[in-house]
Amino acid sequence: MIETTHIPVQSIQRNSRADGEGSVQFQMDPNVKIGTAKVFAVYGKGGIGKSTTSSNLSVAFSKLGKRVLQIGCDPKHDSTFTLTKKLMPTVIDALEAVDFHAEELRLEDFVFKGYNGVMCVEAGGPPAGTGCGGYVVGQTVKLLKEHHLLEDTDVVIFDVLGDVVCGGFAAPLQHADRALIVTANDFDSIFAMNRIVQAIGAKAKNYNVRLGGVIANRSDATDQIDKFNAVVGLKTMAHFPMLDEIRKSRLQKSTLFELEATPAVKAVQDEYMRLAAALLLGTDPLPAVPMKDRDIFDLLGFD
Repeated sequence: MIETTHIPVQSIQRNSRADGEGSVQFQMDPNVKIGTAKVFAVYGKGGIGKSTTSSNLSVAFSKLGKRVLQIGCDPKHDSTFTLTKKLMPTVIDALEAVDFHAEELRLEDFVFKGYNGVMCVEAGGPPAGTGCGGYVVGQTVKLLKEHHLLEDTDVVIFDVLGDVVCGGFAAPLQHADRALIVTANDFDSIFAMNRIVQAIGAKAKNYNVRLGGVIANRSDATDQIDKFNAVVGLKTMAHFPMLDEIRKSRLQKSTLFELEATPAVKAVQDEYMRLAAALLLGTDPLPAVPMKDRDIFDLLGFD
């Protein structure tokens, strides 16, 4: 007999207030709410630079005097390693160590202090093909709430894995105030962004999350992003070019704010500070309307 790891899951069911037609959605405990912190969920195509963006944005918020918590929501658990300088144990690791008796966990078992005081959590994930990523997000927020960390936090950033494919991966949207989409100036990234717009629109029917805007990353030009934004009703909030120092910073396990402030690096640091300040002031929700998949093929590219 093959033994398998059992991870308890919260309810996954058809919702009487369904997020979408025929939708089977992951249901969070309605009593587990983050509280007064500003909450941002960062989405985008896999490999587009969400973790680099999230970590540097976390530092920017911290440099504005805010108490920041970054939650990595990816089984790779590498969202925060430029802040902590190494891969940290995940919430799932910590729960497994106590045989899923969550009451035995201490805050220091799964929360770690990173650069400039940013608090770091890696939710982790169930073994491949065996569970729901939404459970992990829900359990992470529940633990943080029980240990009162969220009461002392001004900003929470969820760094979410790859493309949105199920209700579990969209679970951070049930906690967020604003969703930010990281994209490059290419078809695949924009196609993924369109799916994320769909997911956010579905969650916005029953939750407070709204679209905050687009972050153009690894792109010198933004013509394709601009074309898509104009059609669906999105807005680019920040633009980061294809800069080799950005790539190298992650290889060096470092945030951009720790690098030598050459003119190019200083410009990127300033853009992160500007973005953080704008998000703290508050952004108007964007009532974007996603495109049909085939229409994106017709829209993008050169004439």
